[in-house]
Amino acid sequence: MVTLSGRPGAGEAARADWRGKLSAVRFIEQRVPGVFLIELERRGDDRGWFARSFCVDELARAGLHTDFPQGNASFSARRHTLRGMHYQAAPHGEVKIVGCAAGAILDVAVDLRPGSPTRFAWCAVELTPASRAQLYIPAGFAHGFLTLADDTEVTYRMGARYVPDAARGVRWDDPRMAIAWPARPAVISERDATYPDLDPERLDA
Repeated sequence: MVTLSGRPGAGEAARADWRGKLSAVRFIEQRVPGVFLIELERRGDDRGWFARSFCVDELARAGLHTDFPQGNASFSARRHTLRGMHYQAAPHGEVKIVGCAAGAILDVAVDLRPGSPTRFAWCAVELTPASRAQLYIPAGFAHGFLTLADDTEVTYRMGARYVPDAARGVRWDDPRMAIAWPARPAVISERDATYPDLDPERLDA
């Protein structure tokens, strides 16, 4: 029997209590400074769990970008589909918060920032729906991913509007970056496969 009531019982009061005390998210800086893994702070009960997945106040307290005027999603039908490595030229650099809604990806960020002590260094994180983790990628980085499962869906919060004339890319297997992909791409667009060799003097990230 299901009982409905306008007043919470002890269990409902307890659940309301932990929602009021909910921490937002945890920011874990990766081996390339400025890139953060965002982990949810889950609170569970007999129903399952609840967590806040995005909070501009928490981003601001961490000194991170807070304005995200666009959101995107991509779907890849086949395992080992590669998308990347993409960036927008300055002054249209994009901060990204990337998550995986279905399937799994190896998400990769490469530092292209002029004068950065870690320029051309990369970091990679596996993102899945089970973890609900997201990757925060600053402006001035190239971004891409390799799907690790069929039927993979990726979500993006974008810190700048898309500017077609500023769209750029570097090749996924460029030896200067030397990204340790777990497999060669089975599916990749012609554009992504044919970006020229990386030329530091011509980069405009």
